[in-house]
Amino acid sequence: MSRNTEFIPFAKPSFSEEEEAAVLRVLRSGWITTGSVTADFENRITGISGAAHALAVNSATSGLHLALEASGVSEGDLVITSPYTFTATAEVIRYCGAHPLFVDIEDDGYNISPREIARAIKKHGNGRIAAVMPVHIGGEVCRREEILSLAESAGAAVIEDGAHLQPAPLLTDSRSILVYSFYATKCLTTGEGGMVVTNNDEAASRMRTMRFHGIDREAWDRYKVKGSGSWNYDIVAPGFKYNLPDILGALGIVQLDKACGMLEKRRSIAEAYDNAFASCGQLKTPPASADSSRHLYILQIIPDRLTIGRDELVSLITESGIGLSVHYRPLHMMSYYSSKYNLKPQDYPEALKKFETSFSLPIYPDLTDDEISRIINTVLDTCRKHRRD
Repeated sequence: MSRNTEFIPFAKPSFSEEEEAAVLRVLRSGWITTGSVTADFENRITGISGAAHALAVNSATSGLHLALEASGVSEGDLVITSPYTFTATAEVIRYCGAHPLFVDIEDDGYNISPREIARAIKKHGNGRIAAVMPVHIGGEVCRREEILSLAESAGAAVIEDGAHLQPAPLLTDSRSILVYSFYATKCLTTGEGGMVVTNNDEAASRMRTMRFHGIDREAWDRYKVKGSGSWNYDIVAPGFKYNLPDILGALGIVQLDKACGMLEKRRSIAEAYDNAFASCGQLKTPPASADSSRHLYILQIIPDRLTIGRDELVSLITESGIGLSVHYRPLHMMSYYSSKYNLKPQDYPEALKKFETSFSLPIYPDLTDDEISRIINTVLDTCRKHRRD
């Protein structure tokens, strides 16, 4: 990389003076923890998602844990999920004392395979499967209706890991709980944070209580009602500290106002990538539906058309000043899960294949046209130099 060439990071949050002003208003208000601003953020999410309930949390990990707990997942249960995901998806299952039952992903994409879910239910359908947890990888919505039907037939809850999704009207009934992420690299960001949405009244009530120490009334509710006494509350269960403060809620509201524009920019970048790489014989572009949030842009190499492997290709492109990432090293290849459950890399061939051949490009709203062109040209030039004739 030339000294005069600025490095293009893989991810970058899109903030402006609007976010700064929103945070400053909260700081000056005298109330900075969970309060009316976070409640406003939740209300806006219910409006966008169409869900009856939205609960802001300090991370999607926390939200997934709350959802599992509220669904009754407990010691010894099995939860079907994908190995092709970030560790949070499986670790929250372990928080509950349950066990992840990994099934492979689809051959034409990165999401969990309904066919493999059906096989797992048939094999383990003895009442131990408490939940199914699909992951919407890269913002590509999984085959929800098939998965919901399969889970319903097994008497299992559905917890959707929507960390890569942008809030949208996905929930049409009370059969699932969906969790969004607002981590620093996500479609919308509050730095750290997440949102749980559901139409299930009972689950929402339980999660709202467990989100804040199992207290029957949250701090803001106790504070805003004069004469009630902020000390006057009850502990109904040993809960968690998973609430989102108003400072971060303020960021979320501004980000939500910009959501449509940021989504259009990501889609525009993805279209530019699609057009540029369509004729590159060494690469395969990712599948994308009309409702994709385009959180990730994952390219696959075609190994027999290159003289180098994925790792070396990524190193060369990175050395040229382009930040890349790999999504994901499958969880069954991580030492904890492989040793605890005696798993081998080849147990999930599609997840293994995608891991060994895939890499992700930058795709965020603040990328300039020049940066997009640089990314495209660097990838194409590197592939041309190392193509197999």
